Amino acid sequence: MILNPKKKYLQIALNSDLNEARDIIYRLPPSDRILIEAGTPLIKAYGTNAISYLRSYWQDKVGRVSLPYIIADLKTMDRGATEVSIAKSAGASAAVSLGLAPVETINVFIDTCRKEGIDSMVDMMNVPYPVQILRKLKKMPDVVILHRGVDEENFNKNIPIPYIQINKVLSSFKVLISIAGGDTSREAQRAIFNGASIVIVWKEFYQSSAQTGQLAAEFLKEIK
Repeated sequence: MILNPKKKYLQIALNSDLNEARDIIYRLPPSDRILIEAGTPLIKAYGTNAISYLRSYWQDKVGRVSLPYIIADLKTMDRGATEVSIAKSAGASAAVSLGLAPVETINVFIDTCRKEGIDSMVDMMNVPYPVQILRKLKKMPDVVILHRGVDEENFNKNIPIPYIQINKVLSSFKVLISIAGGDTSREAQRAIFNGASIVIVWKEFYQSSAQTGQLAAEFLKEIK
């Protein structure tokens, strides 16, 4: 695992375009606790070049502070080994598979991530009982993402951020927990309080602004 289990991380998902991504990254404070995600829309728009460009931008920013950490949100459903290799070649530090993928796909995805030297992340969006999926796997991923999707949030206000699943997973498996689906400081605090190691945000970082750097710094303070 590349990530430090003793640290709490802010994952900034970039989903707009490469120009916005570059401007946002250049405004961020250089911190080894900031993880940069090449969001699925960005990868679909620009291909794996999005991963390479984000790595280059973040490398310019963090400099000597740390190595750039770039997550490729592939949402892999099949061809686990192939997609991991593609992400690795583009410069990814981690790749994401869906928990809804066939068990065989998740297994080969995790195994290939380990062979390639990048972190494996399994996104449990639309999986009501993540523990049931994890019990079927040969090896655990490095990170389990507990995720309320954007469309779920927008069109069904009754679907909560899955904080309740954090303890259920951690009581049975030694993994890091990432929470996605909330973007406020209060939601970030709640995620960390309940045992998450990574908080994913995107709304406030969809477009660059004069407040981008300050906002990221404030999030980092909230999730110590």
